[in-house]
Amino acid sequence: MGAFLDKPKMEKHNLHGEGNSLRYALSSMQGWRVEMEDAHTAVIGLPNGLAPWSFFAVYDGHAGSQVARYCCEHLLDHITNNPDFRGVGWGGSGSVVVGCGGSGGGGRGGGGGEEGSERPEPSVESVKKGIRTGFLQIDEHMRALSERKHGADRSGSTAVGVMISPRHIYFINCGDSRALLSRGGRVHFFTQDHKPSNPAEKERIQNAGGSVMIQRVNGSLAVSRALGDFDYKSVHGKGPTEQLVSPEPEVYEIERSEAEDEFVVLACDGIWDVMANEELCDFVRSRLEVTDDLESVCNEIVDTCLYKGSRDNMSVVLVCFPGAPKISPEAVKREAELDKYLQSRVEGGASKKANK
Repeated sequence: MGAFLDKPKMEKHNLHGEGNSLRYALSSMQGWRVEMEDAHTAVIGLPNGLAPWSFFAVYDGHAGSQVARYCCEHLLDHITNNPDFRGVGWGGSGSVVVGCGGSGGGGRGGGGGEEGSERPEPSVESVKKGIRTGFLQIDEHMRALSERKHGADRSGSTAVGVMISPRHIYFINCGDSRALLSRGGRVHFFTQDHKPSNPAEKERIQNAGGSVMIQRVNGSLAVSRALGDFDYKSVHGKGPTEQLVSPEPEVYEIERSEAEDEFVVLACDGIWDVMANEELCDFVRSRLEVTDDLESVCNEIVDTCLYKGSRDNMSVVLVCFPGAPKISPEAVKREAELDKYLQSRVEGGASKKANK
């Protein structure tokens, strides 16, 4: 939101890791914005007997980075440690050690499960309910923190994530960041953006006494669901999910397909504003055929979006399953031939200029 720099900040923050038969990497860039407001979480192995589970998320902050930063450090803890997530008869407690980064911050390694702990996994419905409860909990907690500071923090953040268990992928979305799953060579699933002009979102906003003007809440905020943004969550007599801006995530559960699942992409709207779902999916697949360096693939996504005109902060997380595209000798050969051709064109152009 707001002001831009005279030239983009192109330095990137990177992180990568692997475990639980997954490989992941991320790239984030400040770009043209005056501040880096994005943050991210990457955790391989969850506590409380969930070592085979993993969690990844991107947070796109606005009006400041405080909410995004707080969520990247604490949201997973709120999700996995509330009773709804654990379900009836499922014990366990403890803190999550998060691989978290944002505005110039460094990533850390993932959390680990408790060795030797044999507990039944929570049910699909418990996980979905626990994720929703975790979002509502952290939002209320941040509101209390903000009120103690006399309302000093007016920032907010979208959140998009995936929680991956041995059998399921849980897609989590609150706002207009987006996640997609590539399966069997195509886009199999993607989350729906929460925009004020969406009919159901618009109805909630109007029921709370607000309006949608220029596709924004009260003509100001471009998303209809977010964490933080407490100026839009003070309508008397309305519950937390009935406010002008709701902190409630949509959670989708998809059963994993070991043979066909390729990769998941999580990204903020700075990426999706200039690349369509199929375009980005095809781009990732083609790059995986010439390199297994996931950080390089993420960096190329961010650079491509900058050159395509994105003016926003940009963050992307790429999570690859065992079925992801592998390096193809034919694709590597085509890439080398193209590089050689482009180099000859550049050198030829330089030579012509020198002879003039």
